[in-house]
Amino acid sequence: MAEGGHNDAERPLIAHLLELRARLLRAFAGLGLVLVALLPLANTLYGYLARPLLAKLPAGGTLVATQVASPFFAPMKLAFFVALLVAMPWLLYQLWAFVAPGLYKRERRLALPLLSSALLLFYAGCAFAYFLVLPAVFGFLTRVTPDGVAMMTDISAYLDFVLVLFLAFGLAFELPVALVILALLGWVTPAQLREGRGYAIVGIFIIAAVLTPPDVVSQLMLAIPMCLLYEAGIIAATLVTPRPHRDDAAV
Repeated sequence: MAEGGHNDAERPLIAHLLELRARLLRAFAGLGLVLVALLPLANTLYGYLARPLLAKLPAGGTLVATQVASPFFAPMKLAFFVALLVAMPWLLYQLWAFVAPGLYKRERRLALPLLSSALLLFYAGCAFAYFLVLPAVFGFLTRVTPDGVAMMTDISAYLDFVLVLFLAFGLAFELPVALVILALLGWVTPAQLREGRGYAIVGIFIIAAVLTPPDVVSQLMLAIPMCLLYEAGIIAATLVTPRPHRDDAAV
């Protein structure tokens, strides 16, 4: 009887492991298909990525490759990053399909909007960085370049710089989701978030100063959206946090 009970206890674990393996295989297969589709477009993607810098360089300015294999590896690296962004909904769906059966109904009702909002906000942060921040940053950098110095950026260094900015702005735009999760966990309340607004603004400007180049424009372009997103997070946390009953409040 003990051996049979032990086997019965192992079956759910084995079933979960098999489900996890299947979900991981599907996730990597989807990512691989997107990557294979984007590899022939790797150089074209890099051309689009280089536009914000090339538009600010003097006439005849261009990017350079200081390493032998950079013209090959830099576009491939960018293609993988873009494939990851494109396949992210599929990857999150596989995660959701594996986790959702173990969640309560209220948890499922909240988790799906949070995942969707987090994904859309990350995309919005990357788009904000590409269309608004990068032109401002490169405009500043070209203006402060000393006379007699030609700004010739290496393609790998440029890619790393831009990807760091994308990740920084993408993660910064997750602030409302982070505040909602903290409120749902009971670690903070909407009232505490409102009371700590001043400290949050100071922290936001410090983060913006660390993540952006040392010019006021780019710092403000990160700090101001984060301040607005902080306010949006307070509103969202207020909407999703259960309000105490009047009897409880009176006690």
